[in-house]
Amino acid sequence: MPLETEAILKALKEMRDKTKKRNFIQSVELIINLRDIDLKRPENRISEIVELPCKLGKEVKVCVFASGDAALKAKKAGLDTISREEIEAMAGDKKKQKNLAKTYDFFIAEATLMPLIGRILGSVFGPRGKMPTPVPPSADIVEIAEKYKRMVRIQAKKQPVIHCRVGTENMKDEEIAKNIQAVISKLEDKLERGMKNIQSIYIKMTMGPAVRVV
Repeated sequence: MPLETEAILKALKEMRDKTKKRNFIQSVELIINLRDIDLKRPENRISEIVELPCKLGKEVKVCVFASGDAALKAKKAGLDTISREEIEAMAGDKKKQKNLAKTYDFFIAEATLMPLIGRILGSVFGPRGKMPTPVPPSADIVEIAEKYKRMVRIQAKKQPVIHCRVGTENMKDEEIAKNIQAVISKLEDKLERGMKNIQSIYIKMTMGPAVRVV
């Protein structure tokens, strides 16, 4: 059963009341505690990407691995782009690979570059859940990159806790609530027992206390 919007809006109001204003725009974070899930079994681990209905107030950083026309189009659209030659230049440089993985939220890549990316970056990107999404030649790489700017990654691999950003304090509560519901809905579909596998749900701002939703 989906989470009631009224419960989310009530918790968001309480969160705002309890959080002091800062000299920067704080993120709104969602924390979901799971139960009755054995994460030692690989099939129970969670690693999903959720497309949110409302854009996050803060920029989601997307990087494109591309060459030729696709690279030119991506650069023209203002997207950070890495070429085949630049991928090859990172071979063996673990520090550079780790910095790259840390810099961006999501990566997308021309499908033809995936074997090269897997060989050179796979050992660093794989465990971090940062392997690029392959884009077929016929697809609009810029359009896909823009779509990823509305996405968040939800993961539970070692601890039964999901922690992700669902908005910023300058967004409307109704928008944040829609994003929260999108994450919960995706998670509910993924969990074997749906909402029964969710122990509790909290929200908080970057510098504020956690407020329980359910």
